[in-house]
Amino acid sequence: MIEKLKKNQFLFEELVKRDFKQKYKRTVLGMGWSLLSPLLQLLVMSVVFKKFFGRGVNHYTIYLFCGTLVFSYFRESTTGGMNALMSNARIFTKVNVPKYLFLFSKNVSALINFGLTLCIFFIFAFVDKIKFGPHFIALIFPICCLVVFNIGIGLILSALFVFFRDTSYLYDIFTLLLNYFSAIFYTLDVYTPTVRKLFLLNPIYCYIKYFRVVVLNGGIPSISYHVLCAFYAVVAFGIGAWVYKKNNHKFLYYV
Repeated sequence: MIEKLKKNQFLFEELVKRDFKQKYKRTVLGMGWSLLSPLLQLLVMSVVFKKFFGRGVNHYTIYLFCGTLVFSYFRESTTGGMNALMSNARIFTKVNVPKYLFLFSKNVSALINFGLTLCIFFIFAFVDKIKFGPHFIALIFPICCLVVFNIGIGLILSALFVFFRDTSYLYDIFTLLLNYFSAIFYTLDVYTPTVRKLFLLNPIYCYIKYFRVVVLNGGIPSISYHVLCAFYAVVAFGIGAWVYKKNNHKFLYYV
């Protein structure tokens, strides 16, 4: 895979540039929307939910921002990945190139947007008097896990979307449900320990919680928690790679 990426480096770079330009084509603010969009979403959610769920929660805005930051990156990356093959069918049906390049380019574009939003997140944390320290370096781990996890889910979705166009509509409903079951705007204090453990079955919640432990609690999760986060990423990528490899020769007949 690495050798193929090096061989097609120019194409990959051009795909990333194209995806990034297309997203902001004919917009006044351009890249500014990468920063403004999550901030507006955060503002709306903070105004709506603070009185109902934010009482007694220290740094609720940052608590909320952790959730929206991670979930928005997941949704953008996987949604873009789902359409990666179909939107580039004219290219790989005429030129023999690795099809996963198109999905990787979508993920790089989403990762750039995530990085820009992360900078704003740190500014908000500083203004909200969050204590910065060496423990913030630990955030690299959940980010790396998210990248691998998103690529894996994107591989699965892009393959399914080629064969079943209904995947797009079903995934919209799924992400809506996942949004509510990721404890983005509410805490788990009212739930029993058993119910709290059930939330760990949600990989996105695990990555959100990792961010909150580091940023809000000033700590680093346990080794077992690291293993759990890595497990979700590896399993998602493994399944995605298997699905792609198994159906790679079939894509040309369905696009």
